[in-house]
Amino acid sequence: MIFDGVHQITEFCRRQIIISKLFQFCRQIIGPTASVTAEHTQVSAQPLIVGRNEHGISRKQFSPNAIKVLYRLKDGGFDAYLVGGCIRDILLGQQPKDFDVVTNATPDQVKKLFRNCRLIGRRFRLAHIVFGREIIEVATMRGHHEAPEDKNQISQSSDQGQLLRDNVFGSIEEDAERRDFSINALYYSINDFSIHDYANGLAAINARQIEMIGDPATRYREDPVRMLRAVRFATKLDMSIAPATEQPLNELASLLDNIPAARLFEETLKLFLNGKAEANFLMLRKYGLFKSLFPALDSILDSNPDGLEFALIQQMFRNTDERINAEKKVTPAFIFAALLWFPLLQITKALQEQEQLSEYDAFAQGMNKVLSDNAQHIAVPKRFTLGARDIWHIQHRLDKRSGQRAYRLTQQPRFKAAYDFLLLRVQAGEKQHQQLVNWWTEYLKQDINGQKELVKALGTQGATKGRRRTRRRSPKPAAE
Repeated sequence: MIFDGVHQITEFCRRQIIISKLFQFCRQIIGPTASVTAEHTQVSAQPLIVGRNEHGISRKQFSPNAIKVLYRLKDGGFDAYLVGGCIRDILLGQQPKDFDVVTNATPDQVKKLFRNCRLIGRRFRLAHIVFGREIIEVATMRGHHEAPEDKNQISQSSDQGQLLRDNVFGSIEEDAERRDFSINALYYSINDFSIHDYANGLAAINARQIEMIGDPATRYREDPVRMLRAVRFATKLDMSIAPATEQPLNELASLLDNIPAARLFEETLKLFLNGKAEANFLMLRKYGLFKSLFPALDSILDSNPDGLEFALIQQMFRNTDERINAEKKVTPAFIFAALLWFPLLQITKALQEQEQLSEYDAFAQGMNKVLSDNAQHIAVPKRFTLGARDIWHIQHRLDKRSGQRAYRLTQQPRFKAAYDFLLLRVQAGEKQHQQLVNWWTEYLKQDINGQKELVKALGTQGATKGRRRTRRRSPKPAAE
């Protein structure tokens, strides 16, 4: 049985729920070690084990390199499992992108087994096994950070409960407890090809709910990025967030302010470049998470929730999703140019009024300030901020089309992105630029002769008088 439809998943999971309830009933009689309550999803010491003949997942559905890693670890005398997203996605009929391995071998032991291994990370020590362009990530089973420390166990927490370092190793049961959501606590064993479900993940898949393992508030405090992951998984998998997992989001959203700006940049890319950007944007706003990412824009949107600003941002994300789902290129520079556009206009206006600057000077200073302010929250690499600057600059030059200006502008590397940005502005409601959009759209369709005719028809519109230059005369030779 291959999971290629929701009906098959539903039937399978219904049977597993019955089996799971039977296990729970037996544990209540014998002496339970863990339970599943209405509020919190807990990990069971006795997992639901689904045999090879019952789940129907084939090794052919996994990356061959991931299988190589599993067997190498097994032959080295270690336990090894595929875990998390790859199991979840196959059960949902989706094609997995990443194949993560968990093992009881320490990172140093993994490195000894693989010559193509490199160890990364400080907060979480991981082994990357490199096969050309594919990287198989191998993590050591994690234990509780309250465990006694030794030379291989280092943990550190902040005053807010956030884990700063977490290299505490443990058993597979402890590792399952350290997973964030129940749908990610599914383990595929290379020993007998069975699936081990430690937190009713199969039931959560059937119910189409994102459930946090353990107390959600505590888990969010350990790593506030889990709030962003809850949103991303909900939209990606077309699931809802379970009530207990959802409840603390608005209250704890400000914890994202403690996350390094570089890490938040990576998380925003995952949110906005996965084909579900519009849904993620709306859900981030719903739970107050957008404020910690883009506080200036969030304030503007709150002040005018039905205005042009909200329409432009939502339309930008909708267009982004359409391009990604059509397998077209999308640059983060365009996304950040749109997200910071209205804060830039706000800063520019303030500089003009307060410091009596010209529009050009205020705009130039405004770009520096808006990017500097944004870097306190999200560290956007320079290659993308430069692209955003170019898109903004060209907005002020698109109406200057006389002479050779139109042609020269089209030779700018970011011209197409800037033109698309102008289209977006009109699409969102800036109808005063409709005629300008129409002209540029027609200009780009024409050959060189047609373009010259369009420019000629403009007359002297947008032209400025050139400054007359005086020819410097060469000095006369000295008289002999």
